[in-house]
Amino acid sequence: MQIGIDSFVAAVPDTLTGENLSPADRLSHLLDEIESADRVGLDVFGIGEHHRAEFLDSAPETILAAAAVRTERIRLTSAVTVLSANDPVRIFQQFATIDLLSHGRAEMIVGRGSFVEAFPLFGLDLADYDSLFANKLELLLKIRENTQVHWAGQHRAPLTGQAVYPRPYQRSLPIWLGVGGTPASFVRAGTLGLPLMVAIIGGEPRRFRPLIDLYREAGRRAGYPLDQLNVGIHALGYVADTDQQAADEFFPGYARSFTEIGKERGWPPITRRQFEALLQPEGALFVGNPRTVADKALSVSEALGGIERLSFQLSIASLPHEKRMRAIELLGTDIAPAVRDHSNAISAMKG
Repeated sequence: MQIGIDSFVAAVPDTLTGENLSPADRLSHLLDEIESADRVGLDVFGIGEHHRAEFLDSAPETILAAAAVRTERIRLTSAVTVLSANDPVRIFQQFATIDLLSHGRAEMIVGRGSFVEAFPLFGLDLADYDSLFANKLELLLKIRENTQVHWAGQHRAPLTGQAVYPRPYQRSLPIWLGVGGTPASFVRAGTLGLPLMVAIIGGEPRRFRPLIDLYREAGRRAGYPLDQLNVGIHALGYVADTDQQAADEFFPGYARSFTEIGKERGWPPITRRQFEALLQPEGALFVGNPRTVADKALSVSEALGGIERLSFQLSIASLPHEKRMRAIELLGTDIAPAVRDHSNAISAMKG
């Protein structure tokens, strides 16, 4: 199992110190965090895409390009690219460039996003939510497979043999499909043979097992081998030296973020009791000391029939830079080795 981090580059005051960094300082800290993740041996770092005041990730490709020249091994991905609001030609060109800069470490996770600000911002009709994504995904995959592209669809002028450059360093640029809880999205990923990244931010992760089984069955029916149908999880998490410290540090920012989102979506304010329930072994939050978090990672993987990647969303809690750096260190030095050792042992037993 690969272990990684996703960031939305939160631009709100730290909940523990009250410090409100400038956007320039926050981005500087982010690049330090990506370098640290690379140094301690984490597998992947992802940058989200939002067009809201509280985040600095509206141009994730630019951040990933900066990270590409400051890192050596870690894979660099979006988390997610809001494909419905982007031009697939430009998205491919940008990620192909990141791939060249990083010597083959770029990926992208494409999805429709959980917020809708991008639609009016870029002059798009929210009523076209589904058809925009389907059309643009089709074009993106066509570009990945062909330098000269022939394609026609809705929402964009056709391509009649134009060439798309540059081509990436990798033979085939990895494209994951990011999904929430819509069965049709899981089936789409399987039918296309794309790796799947599931956002699990609440409830019990095991409830996604039927949907993941649906994905694998759709992929099997489409003729794809099981080892191509990789599953990843995007989860909210945080690691500290003790369970109590991790919970106490993560809760204030988590509660503030989800209470604010709840005002838009009709959710009640987040309580500590609700938070504590999500910390339980069957809950969605990966918050605790390294042993607690590693054990949960392994148990969730087993409940879901095996996952290939677990990416921790740390930035939602707006923690101070030094707290995030410590969490990154623990993820790389304690959790990732424990998870890999367990996976290797299971593989050896099966062999």
